[in-house]
Amino acid sequence: MSSFGKKFVDQLKSKEFRNYLMSTHFWGPIANWGIPIAALADIKKDPKYISGKMTFALCLYSAMFMRFAWKVQPQNMLLFACHFTNEGAQLVQLVRCIKYNYLDTKESRA
Repeated sequence: MSSFGKKFVDQLKSKEFRNYLMSTHFWGPIANWGIPIAALADIKKDPKYISGKMTFALCLYSAMFMRFAWKVQPQNMLLFACHFTNEGAQLVQLVRCIKYNYLDTKESRA
């Protein structure tokens, strides 16, 4: 186990890892995590505030950037994970929006 710990610490100290931490390959996805975190936080809120057009746009945006993160060399799995999470959260929001606006009756909303 200590061999694993030493390898892990050596990896964290390596020049390649420090370069990765200072790159847009790392900071871009970190900054982007605000979108899925906000979507996940909004899942419990009243669906009358959900913008269907914006939610649909965010679904398309995350789908495109998941593909980009997968195809870019080297693959950016941090960006992929961010957009995968956002895609799931936005799809949940889109389903809630459709249910609220088109499937629920006015009596069941009150």
